[in-house]
Amino acid sequence: MTPLPPIREVIARHGLSASKALGQNFLLDEQLLDRIAAVPGDLKGRDVLEVGPGPGGLTRALLRAGAKVTAIEMDPRCLPALAELDAAFPNQLRVIQGNAMAIDPARLFFGPYSVVANLPYNVGTALFTGWLGGEAWPPQWQSLTLMFQQEVAQRIVAEPGTGAYGRLAILAQWRARAKLAMKVHRSAFTPPPKVMSAIVHVTPVPAPPGISARMLERVTEAAFGQRRKMLRQSMKGLPGALDALATLGIDETRRAETLSVYEFTAIARLLTPQG
Repeated sequence: MTPLPPIREVIARHGLSASKALGQNFLLDEQLLDRIAAVPGDLKGRDVLEVGPGPGGLTRALLRAGAKVTAIEMDPRCLPALAELDAAFPNQLRVIQGNAMAIDPARLFFGPYSVVANLPYNVGTALFTGWLGGEAWPPQWQSLTLMFQQEVAQRIVAEPGTGAYGRLAILAQWRARAKLAMKVHRSAFTPPPKVMSAIVHVTPVPAPPGISARMLERVTEAAFGQRRKMLRQSMKGLPGALDALATLGIDETRRAETLSVYEFTAIARLLTPQG
């Protein structure tokens, strides 16, 4: 393998600058990037989806780890830098120019894959909820290793009774394990964002039986839509919800953030048509 120039040099040579409109912030610290690439475990020979590679900092760390990377990049300015990586790692990198929000990963891979990405801030949560949603489970992806703003990361791994706990935590935890893998200081980026960042690692687990993902979404939407109100008020508009609370012995004077993920899935199971 030909030694690669520093990422900072690549950015300068191609005249790249992070686009605020595309939610870009470039990571330059190669040791940090190698640590991120190590979070999902041994990647040698595994298919990896990367969204928003930019000039290819994380991409080169994934390639060094032996992954077969499919990178979706919307910014045409970054394509020449990524082409250099393709030349340095023959048959390991496939670059697709396009909007990741409009591309179905199932069409890109024949078998299982992992997602590792420093997600663009402006679409990160939408992509994440898309990967976690839907009725089909287990998913085709084996793990998600994703960079978020630290506030969003904390909402994903939050526990009941905390201010960060809400719909995102339940979506991430009812049929998957989510953990905060590492925090990333704002100074690691160029340009430095205004907020701290963190890496979240998510792996799927068997889904509880008899629950529609869409019904759970409706339950949490109702419960957290008026999160300061008691459940008897916030959930009265969802048919059967108050009866489900009574059946399960859940006090309707509680507020949504006090219910566990298990309690939310129990409510959704009672409201999901069976058979």
